[in-house]
Amino acid sequence: MLNVSSSRKHKKSAVELNIAPLIDMVFILLIFFLVTTSFVKETGIDVTRPTASTATTQSKATILIAVDSQNRVFMDHRGIDIRAVRANTERALAENPDGAVVVVADRQSDTGVAIQVMDGCRLAGASNVSLAAALPEGQ
Repeated sequence: MLNVSSSRKHKKSAVELNIAPLIDMVFILLIFFLVTTSFVKETGIDVTRPTASTATTQSKATILIAVDSQNRVFMDHRGIDIRAVRANTERALAENPDGAVVVVADRQSDTGVAIQVMDGCRLAGASNVSLAAALPEGQ
């Protein structure tokens, strides 16, 4: 007759844990989250936005143009001349034709500069141009 306990002692089979499928699953999840994540674009400068109680959030702000308190214009983390707003906006719209333009003007900047930037964006062919504002405290 065959003794089961003695046959187990002689085999000495080690239990192996295969983690390759786990690593594959982690990499697939990582790729999934990288592909589905939307990255936030910034203007490259700190701007104190004016407040407006009727401000609404815009989900498709893909082209951001900033005007700082010294009336300098920034786009894609670099300073540009106000006369180059149209050309830079045309280039950005060529990459993303459905992109919305948001002008982020500082509270201390001149209104005329913000209007010139918005005008340059519209002359470049942007149909959705808006001015950024912050909600007042407490709303």
